Amino acid sequence: MTDVHLFQTNDGGEITLTNGVISTNGGLETAIYLSLFGGNEEDEEWWGNIDEPDPNKYQISETQRLLKALPLTSANLKRVEDAVLRDLNWMLTTKTATSLEVSASIPNLNKIQIEINVIADDEQQELVYIENWKVDI
Repeated sequence: MTDVHLFQTNDGGEITLTNGVISTNGGLETAIYLSLFGGNEEDEEWWGNIDEPDPNKYQISETQRLLKALPLTSANLKRVEDAVLRDLNWMLTTKTATSLEVSASIPNLNKIQIEINVIADDEQQELVYIENWKVDI
């Protein structure tokens, strides 16, 4: 099974269109990206929740919210790592993945780097996201 290949750029998610065809991939990159950065930053009315009648099952990116709410300090990196794990916990509960490891760092001014190691189907995949810290100071 494949998904649209959604990948991170300096200004958000992006897809590739070649000769009128959207690129796809069979990895977990798109699902992880949407889990971390695909929600609506303003409220819980994200398009991914439109067909979900139970508000308790809404997918809301805690990671995205923290990047907008907390100051960029080394003390807050652990909070972001914990939020990433909560946002991706669905992968463990649905047995999509058997292991998740997350680390966060500050590679540059106003940037956060999130590294995710995921093991799924006995294959390890490492994803690295460098995201703008979005808090208004």
